[in-house]
Amino acid sequence: MKEKFPGFRPGLAILQVGNRDDSNLYINMKLKAAAEIGISANHIKLPNTATEADVLKCIASLNGDPAVHGFIVQLPLDSDKPINTEKITNAVAPEKDVDGLSSINAGKLSRGDLGDCFIPCTPKGCMELIRQTGIQVAGKRAVVVGRSKIVGAPMHDLLLWNHATVTTCHSKTSTLAEEVGKADILVVAAGKAEMVKGEWIKPGAIVIDCGINHVPDSTKASGKRVVGDVAYSTAKEKASYITPVPGGVGPMTVAMLMQSTVESAQRFLEKFQPGKWNIRYNQLTLKMPVPSDIEISQSCIPKPIEQVAREIGLLPDEVELYGQTKAKVHLSALKRLKNQPDGKYVVVTGITPTPLGEGKSTTTVGLVQALGAHLHQNVFACVRQPSQGPTFGIKGGAAGGGYCQVIPMEEFNLHLTGDIHAITAANNLVAAAVDARIFHELTQTDQALYNRLVPSVNGVRKFSDIQIRRLQKLGINKTDPTALTKEEVNLFVRLDIDPGTITWQRVLDTNDRFLRKITIGQSPTEKGFSRTAQFDITVSSEIMAVLALSDGLDDMKKRLGRMVVASSKRGEPVTADDLGVTGALAVLMKDAVKPNLMQTLEGTPVFVHAGPFANIAHGNSSVLADKIALKLVGKEGFVVTEAGFGADIGMEKFFNIKCRYSGLRPHVVVLVATVRALKMHGGGPAVTAGVPLPKEYMEENLQLLAKGCSNLNKQIQNARMFGVPVVVAVNAFKTDTKAELALVVQLAKEAGAFDAVECTHWAEGGKGAVALAQAVQRASQTPSNFRFLYNVELPVVDKIRLIAQQIYGARDIELLPEAQEKVALYTKQGFGNLPICMAKTHLSLSHDPEQKGAPTGFILPIRDIRASVGAGFLYPLVGTMSTMPGLPTRPCFYDIDLDPVSGEVNGLF
Repeated sequence: MKEKFPGFRPGLAILQVGNRDDSNLYINMKLKAAAEIGISANHIKLPNTATEADVLKCIASLNGDPAVHGFIVQLPLDSDKPINTEKITNAVAPEKDVDGLSSINAGKLSRGDLGDCFIPCTPKGCMELIRQTGIQVAGKRAVVVGRSKIVGAPMHDLLLWNHATVTTCHSKTSTLAEEVGKADILVVAAGKAEMVKGEWIKPGAIVIDCGINHVPDSTKASGKRVVGDVAYSTAKEKASYITPVPGGVGPMTVAMLMQSTVESAQRFLEKFQPGKWNIRYNQLTLKMPVPSDIEISQSCIPKPIEQVAREIGLLPDEVELYGQTKAKVHLSALKRLKNQPDGKYVVVTGITPTPLGEGKSTTTVGLVQALGAHLHQNVFACVRQPSQGPTFGIKGGAAGGGYCQVIPMEEFNLHLTGDIHAITAANNLVAAAVDARIFHELTQTDQALYNRLVPSVNGVRKFSDIQIRRLQKLGINKTDPTALTKEEVNLFVRLDIDPGTITWQRVLDTNDRFLRKITIGQSPTEKGFSRTAQFDITVSSEIMAVLALSDGLDDMKKRLGRMVVASSKRGEPVTADDLGVTGALAVLMKDAVKPNLMQTLEGTPVFVHAGPFANIAHGNSSVLADKIALKLVGKEGFVVTEAGFGADIGMEKFFNIKCRYSGLRPHVVVLVATVRALKMHGGGPAVTAGVPLPKEYMEENLQLLAKGCSNLNKQIQNARMFGVPVVVAVNAFKTDTKAELALVVQLAKEAGAFDAVECTHWAEGGKGAVALAQAVQRASQTPSNFRFLYNVELPVVDKIRLIAQQIYGARDIELLPEAQEKVALYTKQGFGNLPICMAKTHLSLSHDPEQKGAPTGFILPIRDIRASVGAGFLYPLVGTMSTMPGLPTRPCFYDIDLDPVSGEVNGLF
């Protein structure tokens, strides 16, 4: 086994309830034997207060653990709670029940299905001892004394199906001596000391004594000795072979347990190759013309998400079900898999976007369907969760399209598991805390504030943990609330927020243009404190970016605490920690931090987690989802994630921000392009929604296409700048000609792409992306010399200039006065070493959305710079960034409806 599968070890789990001395002795023998032969044994010990439910929960976890091949429950169960032993033994998965005690294994043994069941270890050991004598069992008369489910009953069946003539006796058998005297083979397991006398035994019989009993013996230090169920001293004179007690059957029982565990591991290896998922893929029924996305999604019956989780190696207690089609995955999975090697890391990006669309999401899904369902690789897609704003606005959903979708698309595009709602609640709690703190500081004295912030409860005043952190930040090393001086009290209670510096806005996950500028504090109860504020859309909240970049609960909590909401009148940053709200934010986000598991149309797994903006934030799904997925796919598997907008924005931030914080290193860039979009970059006419496309996009035009490939060329150069091989996916449309597709492939390769491949996955599913998948496989085998574009220690202006010149093609940058002030402020506040997250139009490499292709020689204006300190970046504003979309004249919601009979959602796209 080791030669064929290096590094593989059979796994045995022993579950014990309580702390019986005899059980501890037996378990130690088993653990020692396992260690000697290279079995990985795990002893799980529950206290004697464990309930039946506790034991069943533990069994369910072990049943689902692929590293456990054999699993026994040590009997008896030493609990002070009532536990049904039969229920417990039957809860063990039959394929792992190496003790052979479940009703299924017992039933198979009684029917003679010896090759398809596990035999209890003691009878199996007895049978092996009988074979070792060389006797022919078939035709012999065998007597079994005892009828327990552990030894007697299965021993009877085992002898019977080895063709002996078997009689079972027990303590109530009236002619016991007579029956024993007929036995050629005698197996005794009655549990009564020296019950079978030597004179009863047939001369030359084989005697197997399974009993372990204690009888008084004054010559022993313990005052007792161990004897079997057979009177050994007289029986050995008549038997041809007899097992001693102790030292006879006991060691064989342990040996058979080891053998059964190895057999179980061998069966596992026959069924599952180590590192290879045993996954069932869905077969697509392709139709032409291609139906709507929602029709395709609803025509496919998704696998139960519990099954998907099991197929990819997640344990039951690592999965939190949200209905039948989505689940949360606990971060404990990452801890369990920490020693598992990572798979290959692929990022999907695109040329500079156009209104015609490039199909990055569709290509991401098509690629994983091809790698999984068609090339049978372990593969995961990791994508962002979409905002509900565009879903009901103008853009529609973001689950992919055609025969390459995450399903069910209505679940994906709507509430999912509530992560965005959690972010909304957390964000708005911070906003409320900011304004409430300003209000209370304006209307109370230092002492009144102090008395309320540190109240006396039952005569005792005590700082909370977060207040202790604030004191330490202020350099006040005191923990007794009565020990602060007046000056220290003033420092502690006064955040002294400058309202003009507040950067934290309220959010809502709905497109609502009338919330872009509002006035708050109009009620008389606010005593005249009002200010101008605004609402942003939820996915633009810094908390969303924090979620996406966190690598665990502790890291997320620290990032939440570092978020800067404003500056004090002294110019010092005011954080969520200063407001005292960090712990509450972590509580609101404790479930949102767990990635959401879904599936594609063809049944490959998908993590949907986090959805930060790609302009004022980094536009990538979560680090945690990627890390868990990379462990689950294993060394030879693939994780495919998607970066927002074009390569100059989403990909650049993926490398310089996400990979910098995660420590992950990508293997391949997939750059998506379409003939139509490249024609627009070549100078093709503008397009208008609802109006037929101009003929330039419907007819062959190689000259226009060649000119537009300048954008493709530049984006290939951008990807290669980071030292990662690039595969270009040419997303084909039916209006594209062979000559046009061939030209894009040719020019992409000439520009330095590792390969360029025509894809038809929108209409054909994974089948249409097989060539792309094969190119990605080949590219992943080449060396990846990944490097960052800049060192974060460089001055802020130098980092911005490098991105502008190297990635966008600018001649230089120009910092407007407000931006210059922010550079000085953030450098002074200690934020100058953060990565840069450029907030720029996604419709051009330049700052002008009308400039298509690959413009050069322009000066990039930096209007302002803002800080997302918790997320961990500065974001320069190139032009005006809208953070609250509006609804168009005819929003998508006109077409969205619910069928009250079937409950189906209609009209999503």
